[in-house]
Amino acid sequence: MRTAALLIVFAGLLAGSARAQTPPVVTVNVFPGGFNWPSFVGQEKGFFEKNGIRVVLQATPNSVAQMTGLAEGRFDMAITAVDNIVAYAEGQGQAPIGVQPEFFAFMGSDSGFLSLVAAPGIKNFGDLKGKTLSVDARSTGYAFVLFEMLARNGLTPKDYRVEEAGGMVQRWNALRAGKHAATLLSAPFNILAEQEKFNEIARVTDVIGPYQGNVGATRRAWAQQNKRKVIGFIRGYAEAINWLYEPSNRDEAIRILLKNLPDMSPELAAKTYGRLLDPKDGFLRDARIEMQGFRTVLALRSRYAQPAKKLGDPMKYYDPAYYDAAMGPRAASH
Repeated sequence: MRTAALLIVFAGLLAGSARAQTPPVVTVNVFPGGFNWPSFVGQEKGFFEKNGIRVVLQATPNSVAQMTGLAEGRFDMAITAVDNIVAYAEGQGQAPIGVQPEFFAFMGSDSGFLSLVAAPGIKNFGDLKGKTLSVDARSTGYAFVLFEMLARNGLTPKDYRVEEAGGMVQRWNALRAGKHAATLLSAPFNILAEQEKFNEIARVTDVIGPYQGNVGATRRAWAQQNKRKVIGFIRGYAEAINWLYEPSNRDEAIRILLKNLPDMSPELAAKTYGRLLDPKDGFLRDARIEMQGFRTVLALRSRYAQPAKKLGDPMKYYDPAYYDAAMGPRAASH
């Protein structure tokens, strides 16, 4: 009896130890695509678990669904366009969820990797006159990027039509089906488009300059209650980006991408590597925020969003405390 009791106690201690060693799960909502590469690497290489969390990715079809889910607490974090965070913090979002002052960004990821891609018969901005272009939603920042690119190349809103088509997968499929003449795409969809004889009219950063695209975002109250999880995610994500940039990791990086995007060909994965890890326009090293690009986001929203507001302070939507705790202030203000 005594031996049996000791065995039961010992088994309980082992179970408790196992539970203690299992990192807590952090659910992260994302748009499908190759720009999730750092998350794939963080999962595969154990960078997140090394920093005390286990990351589970959830896919979203569009920004309305993502921002609604974030507001309702259906997941912990989102990798999303920083413009979405600004829009809902200012009450300019498309989803009927009201003003969301709880939304904030805690790290950077990339510039969005966006290019304006058009149907095979369209070779320049002038060819877009009278055509229909697609966006995720009219009130989102990528739509404003498109409007600004067109304006800088001589087109007024009267010169084209705009339809909402959802996230990048949906927009690429609609472009491919001939429903629209052009849209903004990022890798690997812009590379797929080039392979199928669609035309890349221009890269966004070549037209409008630095732009802060995707960021890590969450709710302020959740972050305050889960500081270690936020810090762990930043560290794991930044480590994954820096790992991706090491040339010696190229083959393994492509293998990880193909594992997570099995419909992608090895040739497409290799080209995606070149685009997403471009020294100038690739992932933001150390997962930092690109502050000049953030100010561009605010300038475009000030110009195009409704109700009209003059926006100018990135720190209203970005709290650097978590990044500084994770990485130190050395890269936060670049």
